[in-house]
Amino acid sequence: MAGEILVPSLGESVSEATISKWFKNVGDAVAQDEPIVELETDKVTMEVNAPAAGMLKEIKANVNDAVKVGALLGTIQVGAAGAAKAAPVAVKAVAPAPTVVAAPAPLANPSGPAVSKLAAENPQLNLANVPATGKDGRHTKGDVVTALSGDGMGVAPAIGNREERVKMSKLRQVIARRLKESQNTAAILTTFNEIDMTNVLALRNEYKDEFEKKHKVRLGFMGFFVKAAVNALKEIPEVNAEISGDEIVYKNFYDIGVAVGTPQGLVVPVIRDCDKKSLAQIEAEIGEKAIKARDGQLSMAELTGGTFTVSNGGVYGSLMSTPIINPPQSGILGMHKTEDRAVVVNGQIVIRPMMYVALSYDHRIIDGRESVTFLVKVKQAIEDPRRLLLGL
Repeated sequence: MAGEILVPSLGESVSEATISKWFKNVGDAVAQDEPIVELETDKVTMEVNAPAAGMLKEIKANVNDAVKVGALLGTIQVGAAGAAKAAPVAVKAVAPAPTVVAAPAPLANPSGPAVSKLAAENPQLNLANVPATGKDGRHTKGDVVTALSGDGMGVAPAIGNREERVKMSKLRQVIARRLKESQNTAAILTTFNEIDMTNVLALRNEYKDEFEKKHKVRLGFMGFFVKAAVNALKEIPEVNAEISGDEIVYKNFYDIGVAVGTPQGLVVPVIRDCDKKSLAQIEAEIGEKAIKARDGQLSMAELTGGTFTVSNGGVYGSLMSTPIINPPQSGILGMHKTEDRAVVVNGQIVIRPMMYVALSYDHRIIDGRESVTFLVKVKQAIEDPRRLLLGL
């Protein structure tokens, strides 16, 4: 009896994936629910598990092939005994003289099984040269995938080559296409304002230890901006709407996308029903999804359906930018670096921690009055956080 390995449902509006890796060869033994093939979509990398135990009988689709939902990837001879995968062996160099490459010393902070498997399957990779972004200095699967994708980290460079061509990942290709489509289809305009961060910084400094002790989560700034954005979206519903044909679809819920940079590219996990969640709940979800994004573990459901996006370029030092809308949304709020600047307050020049904020919006349904008012609402909420508590 043969067990079919099929492309699973890939999530909302996603019908195609690319095969990025087979973990097994024809004739290898497989255990039920063991990861057997890796697929990459425009949003996430996902593993397909073996439907039954046995032997991998045939592979129907190869690496880099595009496959549709429900397509046959391969078959398993159920119950058959396959060959156990050979353990990695020492590799001999061919030049300049035959030598044995010693196995790397164990890491001080060993990583998970996914990282160990990739390292074993790619003996040219030196984990000691790969930057680790995981907790406690551990390597994540994303770290290793990035190193193997051709950016040079951990892999010996080709001597004498002055340039290198590396095929864009499926995720990067789709990011490029969607950003260009956004510019081509939406009438994108950006308006700016600046926020005095004095009060929110003071509030954070006063309560961050108590907050973390009670809620077991760090008190950052993104949660404040998400709450401030929701507050403003309720006042200016056009910014939370989208265009569908010749109709405007107003959303009476607030699912906020939070842009997260990963080694594979930018992803935007969605925090659901932010109007019904506390600041602590929002901060906790942002932290959890950022870790999953970095490790390539976000599900399709976590990446779809947002009504508005908040992006923080300030974590990289950006002072000002014009963010691009994430279709089919109609607006995105860009945060930036907080920097001490001289400003005039009550006729006096004082030094204050200031942040530029930007709202990029679709001018087809959002006018200047709405966009400026939206940013003013965000500014008021951040400069006086008590307004968030009072719903003002």
